[in-house]
Parts: sequence; structure tokens; C-alpha cells
Amino acid sequence: MTRIFGTDGVRGLANELLTADMALDLAQAAAIVLGHQHAQDGERPRAVLARDGRASGEFLGAAVAAGLAGSGVDVHDAGVMPTPALAYLVGDMGADFGVMISASHNPAPDNGIKFLAHGGKKLPDAVEDQIQAVYESRDFKRPTGAGVGRISTLSDAEDRYILHLVGAIPHRLEGIKVVLDCAHGAAAGVSPDAFHDAGAELVKIIGSEPDGLNINDGVGSTHLGPLKQAVIEHGADLGIAHDGDADRCLAVDAEGNEIDGDQIMGILALSMHEKGRLAQDTLVVTVMSNLGLKLALKDRGINICETKVGDRYVLEAMNQDSYNLGGEQSGHVIMSDWATTGDGLLTGLMLASRVAETGLPLSELGKVMTRLPQVLINVKGVDRAAASSESGVAEAVAATESRLGETGRVLLRPSGTEPVVRVMVEAATQEQAQEEAEHLAAVVADRLAL
Repeated sequence: MTRIFGTDGVRGLANELLTADMALDLAQAAAIVLGHQHAQDGERPRAVLARDGRASGEFLGAAVAAGLAGSGVDVHDAGVMPTPALAYLVGDMGADFGVMISASHNPAPDNGIKFLAHGGKKLPDAVEDQIQAVYESRDFKRPTGAGVGRISTLSDAEDRYILHLVGAIPHRLEGIKVVLDCAHGAAAGVSPDAFHDAGAELVKIIGSEPDGLNINDGVGSTHLGPLKQAVIEHGADLGIAHDGDADRCLAVDAEGNEIDGDQIMGILALSMHEKGRLAQDTLVVTVMSNLGLKLALKDRGINICETKVGDRYVLEAMNQDSYNLGGEQSGHVIMSDWATTGDGLLTGLMLASRVAETGLPLSELGKVMTRLPQVLINVKGVDRAAASSESGVAEAVAATESRLGETGRVLLRPSGTEPVVRVMVEAATQEQAQEEAEHLAAVVADRLAL
């Protein structure tokens, strides 16, 4: 069967690929796999439902709620809330599972449906496959009378989540001037209140007027220009940018410079390490994290555990070996002492808390690492499956790695869907990175040509 689940749930153009019928049927399948297969005899399963502010989330949310209730699941509708808020609420309420309707940082016409297991945890591939199998079989559960589920509004969802966030930070934010960019997304209703309650002075809030169609449109973590301008204009200490569902965070220092996910992880890792709170003195990152981060933390006695690209793989490594900090360069940061998934609000609060605690500007904290120059070239029209096994390519990679030594690295990443191999080279200088990347790309194009 063709797998309908991608790296982060089921996504597509709303009302074309992702229709109300599909949402209804997926909900009925999830009701069986995540609900009835685990519920106690005689008890209706419970699910928490949330969405970001996309217009299509309204009809998709209604379809999901109908599918769940029609399958005998009680639905607690949290309304427009961040993905990490949903994860927290599922665990806090002891619900059987959660459903998030969002396409994260994608444009407004897209949408997605993501399921979270008991405890607010992401689903392994095998469980997603079970949901798809039931979805395709249409072997749904349709109780009648008192067996149908009930739909209620979770009126205190925002308060529960904000109290959790503010209670997690080690140092309050009095005296810190902050600009927030909520991406016209799910953070708009909670991030300003969370930072205010934590003591920050909010000198400007942008991306806080969602209308259903403007999510991620020129604002948020994928468009930092407005945030950089606002931070400088208002003399803020830092700026925090979320994406549409607020599971990621990027930052801007007082000088308008971007602080990316690698720097954020470095700052938080050092803070936790100093306090003896970094489990096994280890940070979990993906292969795309800059080598500069790894070299800097190694010098400070912090180990690096490296995974494939994707926050799900970071989570797997963290859960397997009981690590408590990990993430991606894109700003997905997972602090498992307080969250089961990437949480952009928690990350932003923790970063601001570190600024307040140390009295150092974010620009100074951001010097935790020196980002090595990186060049990425997409080589098209090649046999991606042979990228790791073709002898000529392997020899070229080995020769490049030898020339780079410990101050550089090579990464070949085949595309998961296209005849493309991504050649990434990091080196001590931009010129060396460019030269080595172009050389390797030429070898890949020649040796793997279709």
C-alpha cells in the first residue's frame, strides 16, 4: 500500500487531498487503534483535539470530532492551540490520545492531521501503519445510544498550558525586553500571555492577528526579516519567532542577528550542563547540525549523539537512552523534562530566562559556537539509491574528508522521493567548502547519472 503518513502526520492541500471525508475516516480509524484497543472495558476512550488557525482547520476539525464521537470516543476540543500544548494536555488530562490539525510552517492552503499517543507522545511508524490499515479497510466502530462519544469544549486549555510553561523556567524574565513573532498561527493566543506572566516586557508583538489565511505569510520562523527589524527598532533584548503550530523557535539578538537552532541548543546545553541537569552530559542532534556546535560542546565536556534528519529520530534517541535535550538546526528543540515534543514557547522562554539569569546579551551567549561555512548542492537526475554504495563516490568522499580533517565534514543525503542526492560540505573557510562541494557534486553527477 502507498503510505499516507509522512514525517509528521498526513498532510496535503486542504479540500483536495485532505478532505472532510478523509478526516472523518482517519478519525474513525484512530478511534480504534489509539482508543478502543487500550480503553478499559465499559469506558469510552477520551481524546483531546486542537488545531492551528487555518480556515480549513474549522471543517477538518469538525470532521475529526464527528468521526471520533461517532466511534464512541469522548472529545475534549481545545480549539486553536500549539502542537506542544496539545501534547501537554493529553498527558496532563490522562487522555488516551490527541489529534492535531496543522501543517506547521506550510502555507495556509495546506493542512495536516497528526495523532499523538497516550502521554502526548509521537506515534511510531508501526502504529501509523495500523491506523492506515483500519482506514483502508473501513472496518469502523459505530455504537448507538449511550455508546456514542460526547464533544465538549476544553475551556481552560490555555491557562493549563501557560501555568505549565511559566512553572518550568528557572529564572523569571523581569527586565528583559522581548519582541514576539507568532506567525499569525497557534502561538498568537498563548505566547504573549506566557511571556507576560513570566515577567518579560513585551515591546512589540507581530504575527498576532490570524485571519485563517495569513498563517506563516511573510512572518514567523521562516521569515525573520520583520522580527529583526522590530527588535532593532524597539531596542529589544531579543526576539522570538514561532512557526504556524509553535513547535519550533528561532531567535534574534539585540543587533538583529539570527540565533538558529544549533546556537539555541548550545546555549541550553551549557546551562543545563553547568547545573548538573543535562542527562549523561549529552545533546542529541541530527546530521544537519553544524560541525561548529559539535566541536564547541566537545571542548566543554558535552557529548553529542547524532541521528538522521527529523525530530522523530531525535525523540527516539532521547527516549531510548534517557537523554533530556535534543533538537534540530531548524529550531525544533525538545526538553523532555518538561515536554514530549518540540515546544517553541518553552524554548523561547528558556532562552530568555538564560539571558535574564546570566545578565549577558543574547549576542554574547550565541558565541557558544562558531558556525563553520556550509555549502549544499542538489545533484539532480542521479541514482539516489546508489549514493552510499558506489565505489567512485565513496573514494571521492574519503579523499575530501581527508583534506578537511577535523575542521570539516561531508554529508551525502539521497532524497526520499526524487532522483536527487544532496551534497553538503562544511569547511574552515567558505572558499574551501564551495570548492570541495562542487568537486563532489561533479563526481556524484558523473558516477550516478541515470
